[in-house]
Amino acid sequence: MNSNKNIDISIVVPLYNEEAVFDKLINRLLSVIDKTAFNCEVILVNDGSSDTTDNLIQEICLKDTRFTAVLLSRNHGHQIAVSAGLKYVRGKKGAMIIDGDLQDPPELVIEFYKLLQNGYDVIYAVRKNRKENFVKKLAYLSYYRLQRKVSNFNIPIDSGDFSMLSRRVVDTINTMPEQSRYLRGMRAWVGYKQTAYEYDRDERQAGETKYSWSKLFELAFNGIFNFSDFPVKIITRLGFLTVFFSLIYFGYNIYRKIYYNDVPQGFSATILAIILFSGVQLISLGLIGEYVLRIYNQVRNRPLFIVDKIIQNGQEI
Repeated sequence: MNSNKNIDISIVVPLYNEEAVFDKLINRLLSVIDKTAFNCEVILVNDGSSDTTDNLIQEICLKDTRFTAVLLSRNHGHQIAVSAGLKYVRGKKGAMIIDGDLQDPPELVIEFYKLLQNGYDVIYAVRKNRKENFVKKLAYLSYYRLQRKVSNFNIPIDSGDFSMLSRRVVDTINTMPEQSRYLRGMRAWVGYKQTAYEYDRDERQAGETKYSWSKLFELAFNGIFNFSDFPVKIITRLGFLTVFFSLIYFGYNIYRKIYYNDVPQGFSATILAIILFSGVQLISLGLIGEYVLRIYNQVRNRPLFIVDKIIQNGQEI
């Protein structure tokens, strides 16, 4: 029976409607933890699945004490599900985060652990190539580089949540109360000794991706607004640019009036000015609104997630 004393690494796996890939996932995980020289536990987090994932998780966790089930009360989203898993990590050395679709090979836990033993606190995986279509590849490429430009500190590009964290990094992240979570930014913010590990990302083994474009944009906004003051600064810059061009246009009108007794007139110019200033104002309000919304969500102080059931050491607790 696993206990806090003999578990070295906890493998956190968030799952949402992954019944099609579940058996493959468990077989791969079992193959890995059976051959590691260190002791592992696997924390399977059910993020409010509507298929049989919940039952499959409970079945394996009641049968094999190396598996722990954290069953959430509803779908909270990927980042919250990972955070829920991290809360229940018992590994005294740290934790590994992988996705349940097997795009992140669990076999790398052995290589990551070697780096952890060499003194690194964060080992994050960097994707050498992606299996997504051209549009998604371009979107990811552009976003990561934009994020690096505007962030207040260095967030590694082309790295996702697939990583291994030392125990002290796990403990630190667990104390961070952000509602709009962006874990790859949070682990970078923590600091300590970090290193990259390049790998070829596999295709999803079964089922469909749970990250729609809207969820990807939400995650991207969390990355930008949570770790950068650029959106606020751009409002000020837009304001100065607007005033600057307005003064130039005003000076042009004065010049025409004095030297040519002619002031440019026209309905189109008026409409253009109105649209320009209205657009700048709406963009500014939208950017400010993003920060206000995050403040509002934070001050409500609601729990990040609600746990419906936990199965640990082969029994419900």
